[in-house]
Amino acid sequence: MSRVDEELKEALAQSEGAAEAQPLDPPPTARAEGSGRRGPKGNVGLLIGLLVMGAAILTLVFTSFENAAVYSRGVDQLVAEKEKLRGRNVRVEGTLVKGTLLRRDEPCEYRFTIEKQGVTLPVRYAQCIVPDTFRDVPGMDVTVTAEGKLNDAGYFEASHIMAKCPSKYEMRERAKRGEAAPHAALPVR
Repeated sequence: MSRVDEELKEALAQSEGAAEAQPLDPPPTARAEGSGRRGPKGNVGLLIGLLVMGAAILTLVFTSFENAAVYSRGVDQLVAEKEKLRGRNVRVEGTLVKGTLLRRDEPCEYRFTIEKQGVTLPVRYAQCIVPDTFRDVPGMDVTVTAEGKLNDAGYFEASHIMAKCPSKYEMRERAKRGEAAPHAALPVR
């Protein structure tokens, strides 16, 4: 054998002897104190914290949706329940009273009256643009749905309006009678 082989054999024997002489570290059996494990008091504190956060979230959810609800009523129902619904978001439906649709330029606003079962309600819509089907046409009833709030002065402040257009069958019947399509201009007063 060569001298290199003998040196390797000798080094290997010395390293094996040293390894046998050193004791092995015992496996960890128990954690040291403060290593992250909580006692029963820590679990109760965590539970209380989670319950408080859950209650806070539920409170926020229920109080934020309280004013978001929109009540849908007819004009007669809204006027009958005006004390209860004053200042709340309401959707009211009625028929446009003929001759009441007015447009103001300064400030830009539409004023009109809607009625249902003989009960009327004045409406103000503070926007310049209305639906195309929202017209005061002689001989045709226009059903209007307005969304907004009933104020203390007694009129309805609409933030959004929708007008039901006549059905295509109703328009065909009108055309057969020789009537023109309802696209009359609005009076400006």
